[in-house]
Amino acid sequence: MNPSFTTRPEIRGTYGVVSSTHWLASQVAMSVLERGGNAYDAAVAGGFMLQIVEPHLNGPGGEVPILFWSEREQRMRALCGQGPAPALATPAYFRGLGLDLVPGIGLLPATVPGAFGAWLTLLRDYGTWELADVLRPAIDYARDGFPLVPRISQAILAVQALFRDEWTSSGDVWLPGGRVPAPDALFRTPAIAATYTRILDEAHAASTDRQGRIDAALDVWYRGFVADEIDAYYTNEAALDTTGQRNRGLLRKADLADWRATYDDPLTVQYGRYTVAKCGVWSQGPVHLQQLAMLRHLDVDALDPLSPQFVHRVAEAAKLAFADRTAWYGDPDFAQVPLAALLSDDYARARAAGIGDRASATLQPGSPAGLAPRLPDLDAAIRTLAASDTRYGVGEPTFAALPPVTEWASREIFVGDTCQIDVIDGDGNMVAATPSGGWLSSSPVVPALGFSLTTRLQMTWLDEGVPGQLQPGKRPCTTLSPGLALRDGLPYMAFGTPGGDQQDQWTVAFFLRHAMGMNLQAAIEAPSWHIDHFPGSFWPRSQTLNRLTVESRMPAATLDALRAAGHDVKVGPDWSEGRISACTREPAAGNGLLLRAGANPRGMQGYAVGR
Repeated sequence: MNPSFTTRPEIRGTYGVVSSTHWLASQVAMSVLERGGNAYDAAVAGGFMLQIVEPHLNGPGGEVPILFWSEREQRMRALCGQGPAPALATPAYFRGLGLDLVPGIGLLPATVPGAFGAWLTLLRDYGTWELADVLRPAIDYARDGFPLVPRISQAILAVQALFRDEWTSSGDVWLPGGRVPAPDALFRTPAIAATYTRILDEAHAASTDRQGRIDAALDVWYRGFVADEIDAYYTNEAALDTTGQRNRGLLRKADLADWRATYDDPLTVQYGRYTVAKCGVWSQGPVHLQQLAMLRHLDVDALDPLSPQFVHRVAEAAKLAFADRTAWYGDPDFAQVPLAALLSDDYARARAAGIGDRASATLQPGSPAGLAPRLPDLDAAIRTLAASDTRYGVGEPTFAALPPVTEWASREIFVGDTCQIDVIDGDGNMVAATPSGGWLSSSPVVPALGFSLTTRLQMTWLDEGVPGQLQPGKRPCTTLSPGLALRDGLPYMAFGTPGGDQQDQWTVAFFLRHAMGMNLQAAIEAPSWHIDHFPGSFWPRSQTLNRLTVESRMPAATLDALRAAGHDVKVGPDWSEGRISACTREPAAGNGLLLRAGANPRGMQGYAVGR
C-alpha cells in the first residue's frame, strides 16, 4: 500500500466544505452555502436530499441525531431527533404475542419519526433560510426523478416478493410496472413530493413569518394530516413481519403530538490535543468515548496503524466498550446510567489494564462505581430465529446481489447501513448528522404519504429492569452517532459514518489515524476493520464473539499475527469497511479559516466538495 496515494484529494478551501454519503446531497448542501446560507441551512437541505436519493437507507419517516458547533454561541450542542416508543408499546404487549424480541420489520417496531422535527428545529433556531427553499431540491428530485444507485435496485430486489404479495403499498412505489427498477435509471417518488408540497402550502397559509411557518410545518407533521394518515394506517392495517403473522401497529397520533426534538450538551473525553464529543447515552456514541479513554493508556499513538498491535489494542478496547453498552446504556430519562463512572479516567485505566496480548473470547461488561452489570436475555435471539420468518431479511436494510439484468433473480442477502452529512461554513459553524430509519424495506409505505416509518424499536429489550428495556415514551438506544472534535480547545472536526454497530468502531480507527498525522482522505481510505463481540442492535439481536472482520488490503503479516493472537479473523473485500465523511476547520495563516473535507470512496457514491 502506498501511504501517499488516495483515490481522491483532500478538499481544501476557505468558503465552505461539505461531505456526505451521496454526491447529490453534498452538491445541494454546497449550493446553499454558495447562495448565502449557513451550515445549518445547508445541512438541512442536504439531509432532506438524502431522504430522496438514499431511500434504501433513510426516509422522511426516519430519525436523526445532530451535533453542531455554533460560532455565535461558542458552544457545541446535541439535537435529539430519535423518537420514543408509542404509549401502547409495552413488554407485556409483545409477550402477549408470544415474542421475546420486538420484530425488525413491519408496523410493530415503529417509534415516533423524529427526523422532520429535528431538521426543522435546527433550521428554525440556527438557520436563516425559509423551509420552502431548503426543501425545494428534495421536492424537485422526488417529482422529476433522481438516478438510482445500484444499491437501491439491490434493496428492492431483495424484498420484491414481499412488496408484490404483502406490502402492496410499497410495491406501488418501488416496483413501477411491477418490475424492479434498473440501476442508473431515473426514478420518481411523486407522493413524497406531494406530501412535502402540501406541508409547505399549509404552513404558508398559517403564518406570515419565517419562524411561524416552520412551527406551522411542525404542527402539520406531528398534529395535522401527516399524523392523521399515520394513525389511520397503523390503527387499521395489518402487515406481515418476521413473526410470520400480519400485525397492526401501535403508533398513534397522540404519540406524535406529544413529541418535540430536544437539545442537550454532548458528552466529551479528552484524547491528547483533542476534545471528542458525542451524543448522550440515548445513543451508542459514548462507546466511542469509552474506547478513546482506554486507548489513552495503551500507547497506540506510537504504533503503525497497519500493525497487528494497533489493530489488536483497538479491537480489544471496542470489545469492552460494547459490552458496557449492552449492560449499561439506555435512555437517561428512564434508566439510571452510571455515566460519570463509565467515562472516568480511573475506570478507563482499570479496563485498559485488563487488555493483554491475547484476544478475549468472552463478553465482559464492567462494574462502574462498583455496580454489578445486568445483561438482558441473550438467548432470546436463538429462540426468536427458530420461530421466525426470515425470508425478507433482518432489521437492518437488506440487499441482494444483482445478477445480469437479463437474469435478475434473488441472490445472497446482506445487511446495509445508513447516511451521513457534515458541513462547515466560512464563519466556522459546524454540523454533523447521521440520518437513518424509514428505509424502503423497513415497513410498508403509508399510501397517502408515500414513505415508510422507522423500525428503531427493535433496539429495545423486553427484559424487566435492564437499562435498554422497552417502555412507553422511552427512546431506544440508537446506533446513530455523529461526532465533533475540538483541537487545542478550538472547534475542529465534524465527522461520522453509516454502519449500525460499526459506526463507533470505524470512526475510532479513523480518528486515531488522523490524530497520528494522516490527512482526512488518507485516514478515511486506510484499510479498516470491525469486531463482532456483542449482541447486535438490530433484530434478531444475535451474538457473535471474537470475530474480527478485516479488509483484504491489510498486510498479510498483520492478519497472520492477529490470528496467532487468538482473533477469529474474517477477511472481507478490499474496500468494505467504513463509510466515513469528515470536515475540519483551523485558523488560516493571517486571517480567516482553512477548511478541509474528505469522503469515503467505498461504494462509489460518497463525496466531499468545497472551495
